[in-house]
Amino acid sequence: MKTLTATLRLQFHAGFTLDDALPLVPYFARLGISHLYASPLLSARPGSLHGYDVVDPTRINPELGGEAALRRLVAALRQHGMGLILDIVSNHMAVGSDNPWWQDLLTWGRRSRYAGFFDIQWHSSDPLLEGQLLLPFLAGDYGAMLRAGEIPLCFAAHDGSFHIRHHEHRFPISPTDFGRVLCLSEHTEVQALGMRFAALHSATQAADKAVGLKQELVALAAKVAIDDLLDAFDGRTPAGFQRLHELLEHQAYRLASWRTAADDINWRRFFDINELGGLRVERNDVFEATHQKIFALIGQGLVDGLRIDHVDGLADPRGYCRKLRRRVDGLLAERPVEAALEHLPIYVEKILGAHEHLPRDWGVDGTTGYEFMNQVSLLQHDPAGEAALREAWSALSERPAFAEEVHLARRHVLNTSLAGDFESVAQALWQVARDDLMSRDLTLGAIRRALQALVEHYPVYRSYLHAGGRRAEDEPFFQHAMTAARQQLGEGDWPVLDYLQHWLGGQPWRSLPPGRARKHLRHACIRFQQLTAPTAAKAVEDTAFYRSALLLSRHDVGFDAERFSAPAEDFHHACQQRLAQFPHNLLCTATHDHKRGEDSRARLAVLSERSQWWSSRVEHWRELATPLRSALADGIAPGPEEEWMLYQTLVGSWPMSLDEHDPLALRSFAERLQQWQRKALREAKLRSSWSAPNEGFEQACLGYIEALLLDTQNQQLRHSLAAAAHAIACAGALNSLSQCLLRMTVPGVPDLYQGTEYWDLSLVDPDNRRAVDFAARRQGLDDSTTTAQLLQDWRSARVKQALIGQVLERRQQYPRLFAQGQYLPLPVQGRHAGQVLAFARVSDDERAIVIVPRLACHLLGDTPIPLIPAQNWDDTRLLLPFALSAANCSGLFASAAVTPSKEVLLSAVLKEFPVNLLIDHA
Repeated sequence: MKTLTATLRLQFHAGFTLDDALPLVPYFARLGISHLYASPLLSARPGSLHGYDVVDPTRINPELGGEAALRRLVAALRQHGMGLILDIVSNHMAVGSDNPWWQDLLTWGRRSRYAGFFDIQWHSSDPLLEGQLLLPFLAGDYGAMLRAGEIPLCFAAHDGSFHIRHHEHRFPISPTDFGRVLCLSEHTEVQALGMRFAALHSATQAADKAVGLKQELVALAAKVAIDDLLDAFDGRTPAGFQRLHELLEHQAYRLASWRTAADDINWRRFFDINELGGLRVERNDVFEATHQKIFALIGQGLVDGLRIDHVDGLADPRGYCRKLRRRVDGLLAERPVEAALEHLPIYVEKILGAHEHLPRDWGVDGTTGYEFMNQVSLLQHDPAGEAALREAWSALSERPAFAEEVHLARRHVLNTSLAGDFESVAQALWQVARDDLMSRDLTLGAIRRALQALVEHYPVYRSYLHAGGRRAEDEPFFQHAMTAARQQLGEGDWPVLDYLQHWLGGQPWRSLPPGRARKHLRHACIRFQQLTAPTAAKAVEDTAFYRSALLLSRHDVGFDAERFSAPAEDFHHACQQRLAQFPHNLLCTATHDHKRGEDSRARLAVLSERSQWWSSRVEHWRELATPLRSALADGIAPGPEEEWMLYQTLVGSWPMSLDEHDPLALRSFAERLQQWQRKALREAKLRSSWSAPNEGFEQACLGYIEALLLDTQNQQLRHSLAAAAHAIACAGALNSLSQCLLRMTVPGVPDLYQGTEYWDLSLVDPDNRRAVDFAARRQGLDDSTTTAQLLQDWRSARVKQALIGQVLERRQQYPRLFAQGQYLPLPVQGRHAGQVLAFARVSDDERAIVIVPRLACHLLGDTPIPLIPAQNWDDTRLLLPFALSAANCSGLFASAAVTPSKEVLLSAVLKEFPVNLLIDHA
């Protein structure tokens, strides 16, 4: 099997199965990919487009072809020496009718063998929820749904069970309560069976005994019309209403309106998604049950690496990762010889905040690379453009600065979609306070105020408390939040903050004697950490990014959006640090979660170099659009903020080949933009939201896009927008090629997202998960095409694909150089030294020199191709710590020979291609 040198992520679903990937393997191998990187493959909800909604972790999803198809794909990969990395979901499962574990939980409650699998608070301060699970899945209020007959009692004759039906949902009735229905029968045989079901209340091994009783009910239903008994439970009649309500009151769950979820939920979800329930994977039985299939696949040599989704959702990420590492390492000896591995890489999906680093004691190989996306983006933004863009944005918008926007978004999230989660943490801390005579007078209200202020200002996703308290690495983040919370709160609440500092890691829970107080403190610490992570994600990625729009290329998953740009020295430092700490970290610039495509971000970054031009363009477009706006929602939709964001989105994602005179192509583009617009408006939660859509405002904004791109009277505006997109497309492509080469040559393992070997101008999901035209990509990988032809035809994206192929070929030729070679920043001198980033990778007998332009829009000038004319570089040159060998040094695309020297002129090495990689070997 090939060394791990490059991965390619594929999104599997019913429309793109494991067998669909089979004929693509030779193409991926030819492109230079060493490992496919698959989205989750375990059984998910029917029709899932992403696989993160697992319902059965014990088998491969039959919609993807099942295990047989997986084995076929792996066999094809092995023929090309390739491996498979698998995305797994440890934090949660999909809950609902398709999940047998969840259905068993609803049926038997705390007697279920799966009661400890899900993260449920069975003891609630709400007497209506004591011992019950809140199920907020009803379309309306419980009483109204009951009276309207919207939650009818049903009988399944094929398996002898009763259940409640509501739209697509199915809620089981416990067999212990079947007697409430069957004993209403006039048939003595049915009544007798009903009494035997009722006896299950006090029976041991009730679930096992219920199986036989249900089989008897199946046989009895063939002779007696059991369905006739259901009329007595018709909620539309007074008697039926009461009977059905009493039956439901005896279940292990309480049905409720979907609107109750935010405030009353008593089980942990994935963020605020009711359909995804949190797992207690920190328990060994849950860990083994949810990973049994994964471990089997590893032991059989079918999986060669793991990617852990949303690791920060776990109660103990460190403990989980270390346990996983031990189990995985123990399986390596079981693998067949042809799939032998010395080490199986494990990657975690982790958002790193500013100045935050992945802990080195987790036993993992790194993150999935979101932080690298941010580092490249910072490198490609011109600090000189920030002030002009900020001035123009401020003139249009009354929104606050981004940091305050995040603060407001956190407050909104804590008071709405995560209110129940927040309350559970507050209650846990209140219990901690009452365990100590010195703090028992603290009120729940005071704890709520202090806790909210602390979470509102927490600067990273979470801390990693353990039995010994807060880690030293977490202390600066906690103190930052404490200081900001103290400034926000009145002095009367400061003592409460001091208690929170003490409880949340200042006092190690192991310092307490075993017992209730230690248990309560540990529970509060875990809940606090599981609150800050979803609060950060929902507030930043899913709220503030859609409210603030200074420059959208600085708003993406894992980005530090408060920073507009960074110098080359910062990029070099990050690369050297990665090499020292996580040399095999994944490096991505596009993912299934990104807000906009990698090449769209690269294009929009050009606006930082043309800030005055952009501001004047927006002003011009808004003037042209005045008649259009006045015809929509009395001129108030879209607002100036929505327009500014839309114009960026439109020019950033304008397809390379889009003909503004082609109505079908414009229609397709408009539909994609409208899909994005609706999501953007709802995620912003200002004038519309997912919970309360403002249909009028939304339709006005969607109508604006429709008229903008399709109505003939707006042709001048449309032409001006298209011209702007084309004006920055060439410079954007240059940024893209630089970004592409950096991802493949700096320390780490480059990760490609499906289809992004061509230009990626996608929008947020589901747009970035559209079907990929792999046939065109296979055909486009043609070694006979000359460099000049690739550059002349740059809009087709074959130039990007060719660059990837060329560089990945060299990574496979020199694996040690790129995996372990030193990273040396190279000094640049001359007139345009600030427009170049260069470094060397150096091993004992091999050297690579990487040169990419940055902030070079003005150097391109009016050239129609993304290649800076050689003469424009003037005297700009690299200074090398060694002399290159003329005989053994080669560049990309057979570029011009390099003369032996410690100085390299940019006009020579970037004469034929916009970026270059020089390999010098003994």
